[in-house]
Amino acid sequence: MNRRDLFKGTAAAAAAWQLKAQDTGHATPIRLGFDSYSLRAWNWKAPQFIEYAAGLKLDSVQLSSLGDFESLDEAYLTKLRGQAAHLNLKLDGGIGCICPSSKSWSAKNGTPEEYLSRGIRAAHAIGATAMRCFMGSSADRRGTVPLEAHIENTVRELKKVRSLALDLGVKVAVENHSGDMQAWELRNLIEEAGKDFVGANLDTGNPMWVVEDPLVTLEILGPYTVTTHIRDSVVFNHPRGAAAQWVALGDGVVDFKRFVSRYRELCPKATMQLENITGRPPQVLPYFEQEFWRAFPKARAAEFARFVELARTGHPFMGAMVVEDVGKVSPEYAAALKDQQRRDLERGFEYAKNVLGVGVRWRD
Repeated sequence: MNRRDLFKGTAAAAAAWQLKAQDTGHATPIRLGFDSYSLRAWNWKAPQFIEYAAGLKLDSVQLSSLGDFESLDEAYLTKLRGQAAHLNLKLDGGIGCICPSSKSWSAKNGTPEEYLSRGIRAAHAIGATAMRCFMGSSADRRGTVPLEAHIENTVRELKKVRSLALDLGVKVAVENHSGDMQAWELRNLIEEAGKDFVGANLDTGNPMWVVEDPLVTLEILGPYTVTTHIRDSVVFNHPRGAAAQWVALGDGVVDFKRFVSRYRELCPKATMQLENITGRPPQVLPYFEQEFWRAFPKARAAEFARFVELARTGHPFMGAMVVEDVGKVSPEYAAALKDQQRRDLERGFEYAKNVLGVGVRWRD
């Protein structure tokens, strides 16, 4: 070993020791895990996600779709609960859209009340205390039904399952999802529905589509946050406004060191679940054009200014990335996308552990 390699090894060991000491000083170390959607191309079911998380010494898994389960029978779900407990893993549950007026709603799920109830009961059976869901998508901001009506409809459906959620000890965690709501709108929804049984599934990638700095999202939703989707992004100036793209944690322009510092203050007990979604091309946010603002009639100038500053100081992603949205692909291309999902997720775990000091079990 030469002097340079010795120095690198010593520096790495010192950095690891410093992170361990730093986190030990916190009363509630932040748990680290992932959302099952991060590995969507792998077609795994819940037992495989749990084993994978345990193998990487993670603390949690969010099973964010009922499709992650091979069955909703109580015996099967109880077995999953035991598997996770044996491996010292926390589980979160999840379902999809719950708003009957949203373009994302699917009647195949029954009524929203039935869908919510199934999700809550499944979450309880696997030992989860949070169940993720969402209202809709960016299409709901531009449809014939006003966004406020979608919010009212969602609140009405949530109130129907209040007793069930409280009885089973499962908090319904509504996500700021794919451009449906800005943080203040979701906060109002939670307050109106009842924060005794509704909280936030804080997503750090989706704020880009509503021209919101993820740090603004955290500041507003942090006190309501019970679980998360943590994802990095690049955002940068564009002739029509700005452009944004999701990237692996650590590859973007979001100040996650500052983010985690505030996270420790606002929601330290909430599990930090990475939701890796790489492979999507950049998306233009044409906020120099009047038409863009029809979807945001009540946007707040001070919050938008922080997004503009993030774009002004940001930059495009210049690394290698296999892009998903290219139509039909060859088996070789599909294999590359599948490999990228896992590699980028695991690079994110390393960044979260070694740079941000997040996670508990990996320190043992």
